[in-house]
Amino acid sequence: LPLTTAIQIPAAAVGVEGSSVYLREGEKQTLEALLYAMMLESANDAATAIAIAVAGSGEAFAELMNRRAADMGLGDTHFVNPHGLDAPEHFTSAYDLALIASEALKNPELRKIAGTYRSSMPLGDESGARLLINHNRLLRSYDGAVGIKTGYTKTVGRTLVSCAQRGATQFVCVTLSDPDDWNDHTHLLDWAFENYEYR
Repeated sequence: LPLTTAIQIPAAAVGVEGSSVYLREGEKQTLEALLYAMMLESANDAATAIAIAVAGSGEAFAELMNRRAADMGLGDTHFVNPHGLDAPEHFTSAYDLALIASEALKNPELRKIAGTYRSSMPLGDESGARLLINHNRLLRSYDGAVGIKTGYTKTVGRTLVSCAQRGATQFVCVTLSDPDDWNDHTHLLDWAFENYEYR
């Protein structure tokens, strides 16, 4: 779908548990605005709205995700929902997340969104806007940070997929269940830049 596609928010995307931008049933948002909400605010309602617009349901979208994962040769990943909330058959690995992130960064629009610290989206048909602030602290604190995504659930704890680029050298770093992820990613990326370069 083009980023300008208008999406009417369905009832199934309203009140999804976890992080949210409090979408209301029937309001219209562009795909681009929903992507900013999903990537910056981890909005599970926005992820669900996108999934339904693309595939008809969250489950059908998860099947598209699984097909893409299979095409990429990811052996430790299986999706059952579009937002990553805890589910028994929903799993991945740090290595697979690094491969997914590296592939996603090839998309210039997604790369731009992931690297945006602050944005806004309309309040549906009302005047005013929702302020969107990226949960990824590294965008402000780490030289060359370009993304990518934070995550948290009660079962997994803190998840962070980061990326930094200096010159032609780019590194992706992934930690799962890491309570000190900001410091760990800073040290891991520092180590990588000190010891490797792209040639």
